[in-house]
Amino acid sequence: MRALVSVSDKTGLVDFVRGLVALGWEIIATGGTQKLLEREGVKTIGISEVTGFPEILDGRVKTLHPKVHGGILARRELPAHMETLSENGIETIDLVCVNLYPFRQTIAKEGVTLEEAIENIDIGGPSMVRSAAKNWRDVTIVCDPADYGTVLAELRENGATTPETRLKLSAKAYTHTAEYDACIATYMRAQAGLPEKLFLEYDLRQPLRYGENPHQSANFYAALEPAPFSLAFAKQIQGKELSYNNIQDANAALNVLRDFEEPFCVALKHMNPCGAAVGATVEEAWQAAYEADKVSIYGGIVGVNRELTAEVARGMKPIFLEIVIAPSYTPEALEILATKKNLRVMQVDMTRSDKPVPQYVSVNGGMLAQQLDTQVEKVTLDMCVTKAKPSEALLADLDFGWKIVKHVKSNAIAVVRDGHTIGVGAGQTNRVGSAEIALEEAKAAGFTEGLVLASDGFLPFDDTVALAGRYGVTAIVQPGGSIRDADAVAKADELGIAMLFTGVRHFKH
Repeated sequence: MRALVSVSDKTGLVDFVRGLVALGWEIIATGGTQKLLEREGVKTIGISEVTGFPEILDGRVKTLHPKVHGGILARRELPAHMETLSENGIETIDLVCVNLYPFRQTIAKEGVTLEEAIENIDIGGPSMVRSAAKNWRDVTIVCDPADYGTVLAELRENGATTPETRLKLSAKAYTHTAEYDACIATYMRAQAGLPEKLFLEYDLRQPLRYGENPHQSANFYAALEPAPFSLAFAKQIQGKELSYNNIQDANAALNVLRDFEEPFCVALKHMNPCGAAVGATVEEAWQAAYEADKVSIYGGIVGVNRELTAEVARGMKPIFLEIVIAPSYTPEALEILATKKNLRVMQVDMTRSDKPVPQYVSVNGGMLAQQLDTQVEKVTLDMCVTKAKPSEALLADLDFGWKIVKHVKSNAIAVVRDGHTIGVGAGQTNRVGSAEIALEEAKAAGFTEGLVLASDGFLPFDDTVALAGRYGVTAIVQPGGSIRDADAVAKADELGIAMLFTGVRHFKH
């Protein structure tokens, strides 16, 4: 029995090959793989001894030879195939252990050149992998070091791997080459400026019990590279398994948390903020966010952007919550939260980065792709377009409200005061309807003066401004850009309301 070994990732390789040798296998090896094995005292046959031809072109050509691929691809049950091998002095190769040049790791390096990337495009490796995977009934293909143990165990027990294992390994091998080729294609198309193909690679993180509803099947997949503010790479400290809706809600919370650098807390329900606040400390932010809407928070999720302390955990304990998210927890906080065994406690990396974040949304028969809206504008006095000007305190609330309304479903209105939300209107078919919901919430909570209103899109008429004036709104922030902007400004001037135009829209559909 012969095994051909040629790997870039040499994790666990020596022990695996020693196990094969102990079972009587001959080992064919290439280049650096052979050097490692020989240095470790494992006898090998060089690839040039098999092919009768030297490695050439700086190693670009070494395994592309009939004595390699014939030995892998020959169907053992066909006499004609075996006769052809005999006539040409080709021996069978029964196990191929190959993984590919580190192309993904190469292009991830800062300043990598196109020439460097190209030299890390494997040619012979994928050919051997595909040949062995095609002939899986006779040949075992191993691409993942995690499979070394299974393969050795079956060889020791049965003298051969089982057909079921070979089929699974074949499927993994085709996945290995498909991911590799997709990575290369994506990189090369970007170099050539060709956007008409989209290749996405995600690994299954966990099967979900169901999707949005119990009759829908669902899975949760993670990108290949870890990312900050990502639930796919979060650590679940305790609690029940995440559901499809949990993941959607938690992702929405993380997008809000991304926009705040000061101590901040947000409570969400159905992907909309229902209470949010900044504070001098995380304890202050939590308390203000909770006070903002004690009703809607029930059954929701809460995220903070600072270490979650015992004081915050004690405040959360009496409330039914689905998920708590933080970058870290004090030991005392974890002890308190542990008394709520079903509560999902998630620890998420919140390291800030300027790297663009891709966003994909599936539609029937297609896919929408865009960059996630991570842009944050500072609301400043020079944005004011009315006679009335906001005070420093109002300006801070305008800035806060503008950050929050960005994350509310359009048409979106957020009403805030003193650094926390007091009313949120989301997803209505007209903007004045969303404003009425948010303003009524503020009124019901006893807030009737000194309010700030933020709108994610321009105000197409002056009706929202008139409504805001009746509820005690003192300042409004909106993108501007309507053909009737002058009407909205005139109504604000009439009512003594300060109005600021950011010049940027933040719709969230």
